[in-house]
Amino acid sequence: MSKSKINVGNFFEDFKIGQIIRHAAPRTVTVGEVALYTALYLPRFAVQSSTAFAQAIGYERAPIDDLLVFHLVLGKTVPDVSLNAIANLGYADFKFLIPVYPGDTLSATSEVIGLKENSNKETGVVYVRTTGANQRGETVLSYARWVMVKKRDRDAPVGPEIVPDLPKSVAPSELGKAAPAINVGAYDKALAGSRYFWADYDQGEKIDHIDGMTVEEAEHQLATRLYQNNSKVHFNQYYEAQGRFGKRIIYGGHVISLARALSFNGLENVFHISAVNGGRHVNPLFAGGTVFAWSEVLEKAEIPGRQDIGALRLRLVATKDKPCADFPLYGADGKPDPAVLLDLDYWGVLPR
Repeated sequence: MSKSKINVGNFFEDFKIGQIIRHAAPRTVTVGEVALYTALYLPRFAVQSSTAFAQAIGYERAPIDDLLVFHLVLGKTVPDVSLNAIANLGYADFKFLIPVYPGDTLSATSEVIGLKENSNKETGVVYVRTTGANQRGETVLSYARWVMVKKRDRDAPVGPEIVPDLPKSVAPSELGKAAPAINVGAYDKALAGSRYFWADYDQGEKIDHIDGMTVEEAEHQLATRLYQNNSKVHFNQYYEAQGRFGKRIIYGGHVISLARALSFNGLENVFHISAVNGGRHVNPLFAGGTVFAWSEVLEKAEIPGRQDIGALRLRLVATKDKPCADFPLYGADGKPDPAVLLDLDYWGVLPR
């Protein structure tokens, strides 16, 4: 009998510390992906929407949306890292390093940097450091991610527990690397949609982004297919009907992109996500839910050597079926509000 040629994905006991995984398959990004991404999320940031606007302020042309780059790179990793995952638990030390333009080809490599078997012996947490590179071998982004993965055999032996020491935040000195020198004088506030620049925001300020978007079944599956993310929990109703929720779970990255698009109303000139300090998917989202979002300015920072842009450290919170006028996050018991879907801590840059 011949050996099976199908890929069933890695289980927890298959991962080894220091293991390097080169992911299939490279992906050339085109304006087609950009158009579909816009149709799915309604991002309205001028730099990514208009080549004329982007070129006027110093870009080669309109860059690919930061989160689209992230989704495409993460999608490469799913068959090897998270095909048998139960949950995506978090991100850290996440940096965008150079802009990506239509025509660039993205590939991904991951290194296993941590392993921790859970007490139930049925699952474990896998920590990976993933880098996305372009066709010239230049790193366009780098991030750490950890996921809870099933074991194939409950009694399978595993190696020693290693939990990586990841930074709590990205330093301001590491920001702005994917943004060229910005000609602030050519930055048209009217076309961008807001007159508010870096100096106009205050630490502690909270912004209710007001709008909401309802997620449909076909829509979130189309988005996840766009990223070539084949995680079965997003597509296979037969499989998921037998799981703990009884239905397909919406890809957590879909929520991140929805929340970022909603944040345009109030953060119109935060044209670039430079880094993600950390984040977690607090609760799952299912089709039919309506996503709302709010932001808080956690910190303001100057970027060394940059007089053209400044950084805002922002907390982006997404909720399900709950408008955000009262900025929901925690309940009276100190536990996360059950309506909260996402709690993301990131650095955004905008003109000074």
